[in-house]
Amino acid sequence: MKRIAIQPRGVAKPGGHYSHGIIAEDARRTLYVAGQVPLDEAGRLVGAGDIEAQARQVMRNIQLVVEAAGGRMEDVAKTTVFATRLDHRGPIGKVRQEFFKGDPPGNTFLVISSLADPGFLVEIEAIVPLP
Repeated sequence: MKRIAIQPRGVAKPGGHYSHGIIAEDARRTLYVAGQVPLDEAGRLVGAGDIEAQARQVMRNIQLVVEAAGGRMEDVAKTTVFATRLDHRGPIGKVRQEFFKGDPPGNTFLVISSLADPGFLVEIEAIVPLP
């Protein structure tokens, strides 16, 4: 599947690691990845109190779901990040860059008061057109 990043003139340059829009050409199936949290395969919390470790586990979980569906991280068109603190934006963005090479997907970043477990600092969902 071919992804084309849209960064139009007249719109401020993205303030983080994301594209304003993604055109997904030849997409026939779409994967909606549920919000992933920092739990390992056994359901244990990874990185208690450590936003980078939690974000890395979340992104690994997303990658496993995407690849199990036959996609690649390069196919991800849109993510939504739910964080419990605004100052987590930088560390989460740093980790996203490890997983999204080239043009990053569109992204929405939300700061919320709580996630499903008080130990969770971040949750990320994704939309992925599959080849």
